[in-house]
Amino acid sequence: MLYVDNGNGHDPSLNLALEEYILRKLPAENDYLLFYINEPSIIIGKNQNTAEEVNSEYLQENGIHVVRRLSGGGAVYHDLGNLNFSFITRDDGQSFHNFRKFTEPVVKALNRLGVDAELSGRNDLQVGERKISGNAQFSTRGRMFSHGTLLFDSRMENVAAALKVNPIKFESKATKSVRSRVANISEFLKEPMTIDAFKQFVLESIFEGQPIQRYELTEADWDAVRQLADERYRSWNWNYGQSPAFNVQNVKKLAAGLFDVRLEVVKGEIRGAAVFGDFFGRGEVSEVTDKLIGVRYDRESIERALEGVDLPFYFGPVEKDEWFSLLI
Repeated sequence: MLYVDNGNGHDPSLNLALEEYILRKLPAENDYLLFYINEPSIIIGKNQNTAEEVNSEYLQENGIHVVRRLSGGGAVYHDLGNLNFSFITRDDGQSFHNFRKFTEPVVKALNRLGVDAELSGRNDLQVGERKISGNAQFSTRGRMFSHGTLLFDSRMENVAAALKVNPIKFESKATKSVRSRVANISEFLKEPMTIDAFKQFVLESIFEGQPIQRYELTEADWDAVRQLADERYRSWNWNYGQSPAFNVQNVKKLAAGLFDVRLEVVKGEIRGAAVFGDFFGRGEVSEVTDKLIGVRYDRESIERALEGVDLPFYFGPVEKDEWFSLLI
């Protein structure tokens, strides 16, 4: 595994562009590790409806960026007190959805600091009942990354104020606020340390005390990263996008995640379709929704239009019947 130094840059658009560049462009025979710390920002999951996830007025007043990432999952808050890690590897067919494989080295590092962290639920790291890390994954053309946050000394008031909480997602914990569910790692340390010292400790721990092998980015690499940041991660269409008006909406929490399905139906025919949510899938959701355009709005016609579609490939571990219950 090779460590890629991001030059201590805090621009979220540039850091996400660097992550994608490593995934798609650096030699595929190597695995890579990337750390980055972003300026205050909301990082939106690929399949989420940005307008319904963030408090736009609060973000504008406080100069907080909004950037959409490639991976699925939910929206997360980043700031200078939040360390992000990304393992960029070959997709061997067994690693996607295997969050334990990629969080275990981080958990070991935290345990060495006396932080009793463990993987909890689908993709979170927790200390007791309090979340300190969320993780997500993306896969394409035999390559993947698994990345996560590490709340070290983050401003919790911004976490609560910047994000809109969907009550369905937390229906079992309806009386608890976002702030009560998350915690900073610094709260659990026996001795105080800076986030830079924390980053170095985690890096050395992941390499198990061995010399840290590095990939040195060239100026040509950085030029390509900056271009990608401008073309994708600073683009309004990528970060917000435009959605048609929908007159059918079904929101449901399944084992695979939270789903928000919207259809525009005109004279009994589907004219527009979108699926939002925090699920983890490999494929592009639009490849499924495009098949629904022009289809009569009844179960038989919809099933026929989606015949042969590998639903778990696009939406994670969903059953056919529960999926179609979202549409009809």
